[in-house]
Amino acid sequence: MRIRGQRECRDCGTRWAYYETGSVECPACGSLRSVGVEEERTLHTATPASLDLTGARNRLESGEPLREVADVAAEACREYVRGFGFVKAGELQPLGETYLAATELRYVAGRLERSMTLDDDEEFYFLSLLRGADHGERPPPEEVPESLRSARALAYARAVSAYRSDLRAYLEEHPDPPATDVIGPLDSRLKRVEALDGAVPAEESELLVRIAQGVGRYLREDDESALVEARDRLDRLR
Repeated sequence: MRIRGQRECRDCGTRWAYYETGSVECPACGSLRSVGVEEERTLHTATPASLDLTGARNRLESGEPLREVADVAAEACREYVRGFGFVKAGELQPLGETYLAATELRYVAGRLERSMTLDDDEEFYFLSLLRGADHGERPPPEEVPESLRSARALAYARAVSAYRSDLRAYLEEHPDPPATDVIGPLDSRLKRVEALDGAVPAEESELLVRIAQGVGRYLREDDESALVEARDRLDRLR
């Protein structure tokens, strides 16, 4: 959406940046009576968010059942990714590792909650995500258990789809045909992952992520090599 990022409280006169708070509530007096004070509206989809897995880790250390730990972790990740955006005050942001790890942890935790039995490799994989997701750490494709590959694929398809949506919005204001040519075909690849219910190789999921990240880096940093690599990876999927 396009917003006026600087706001002023009608009750106390305090000014603040909506970009930083994500709220129209005055940080000084709590009033909801505020107005935008900039003439121009700026594309902005990002919301202030941080991933907090402390509750899930505490339950794990207390010896609670893994499914209950997974439920708490899934809710924390769901709260983090809800409304998450990738354009801040008109500036494109990266498809970050923390966002990817949180999205994957949410899907994997959901899968474990529904499972009748848990294998050791599934438990180990979940715990590795729980340990590192809020630090932007996620396991490499070769470490994904066969039974959790679909969860990872669906998670990454969702993350890439969300990023692609903001890329398109950004490109409407900053047209770049080479970038558009790369993100256009991603739609059919993402639909394929969903149609197959995530039954694709883990390496394919990783390629989708790297393509989206490469286009983002190209647009943010004017890095031509990043776009070339993204295009090459797209060709490998065809």
